[in-house]
Amino acid sequence: MLGRLACSFMLAGLVVAVLGSFNQARAAEPFPLWPQGAPGALGKAPEDVPTLTPYPAPKEKATGAAIVVCPGGGYGHLSLEYEGREVAVWLNSVGVTAFVLKYRLGPRYHHPSMLQDAARAIRTVRARAAEWGLDPERVGILGFSAGGHLASTAGTHFDAGKADAADPIERVSSRPSVMLLIYPVITMRELTHAGSKKNLLGDNPTPELVALLSNEEQVTKETPPAFLVHTMNDATVPVENTLMFVAALRKAGVPFELHLYERGPHGFGLGTARDNKPADPILSTWPAHAADWLRLHNFAAK
Repeated sequence: MLGRLACSFMLAGLVVAVLGSFNQARAAEPFPLWPQGAPGALGKAPEDVPTLTPYPAPKEKATGAAIVVCPGGGYGHLSLEYEGREVAVWLNSVGVTAFVLKYRLGPRYHHPSMLQDAARAIRTVRARAAEWGLDPERVGILGFSAGGHLASTAGTHFDAGKADAADPIERVSSRPSVMLLIYPVITMRELTHAGSKKNLLGDNPTPELVALLSNEEQVTKETPPAFLVHTMNDATVPVENTLMFVAALRKAGVPFELHLYERGPHGFGLGTARDNKPADPILSTWPAHAADWLRLHNFAAK
């Protein structure tokens, strides 16, 4: 028991040390996903303009892999700091270039705007990979909570692109190479997060739309490999969301790694200290497990 606890504290200390290097991590300027305006945009205000913020991995560690990061927030706001910037810094520490996605939100926008933004983000990184020194075959997606729903939507509702599109970005695939889903919303049925569902689908979605965005029902053998984290007593997004998704992955023969923690609140991010609360020595171990899994898929530095 003492050995396990000591190991947990060591892993937590490693994450804290990584985040202590914030001042050395430099984000490039955010840029709009569609310079001429997003499809279905209702205006030109910041909330109408989805963007990507690149965080290039340090040259001495860079593996050539990239991950699009989708912060959570119930599809109504974005936790851009602890589920965005902090996560990008951690990914940089293992050699992965990160792109934090600012996607459109409800109630101003509904599906398919959010999926359009995530798919465009993946296509953009893939189409411009040479510009950032990246491998277009290693572009993944990571999401927290509602951002996890968006990431799982990207992994179950992708296409190969349109070869004859005038825009070269639209010619490439939107399929993520891997998915990391952290305490994700998955279903739009009884065990969903009600606020996320309302913001994504509106007040009275059709049964067909509910089924389409219940991503446990959309898994196929083409769904990318997945890494998932959840706590058993999550009071905001029931753990059944993750359990239903991994059952579907298992049935379809899709590789996955699952980490279930007995206790812990929703929205713990990397498990590090914030809001005058200390780091959690148990929950803060998941990034080290994720890094090992990313190494397995040739994303993270050895």
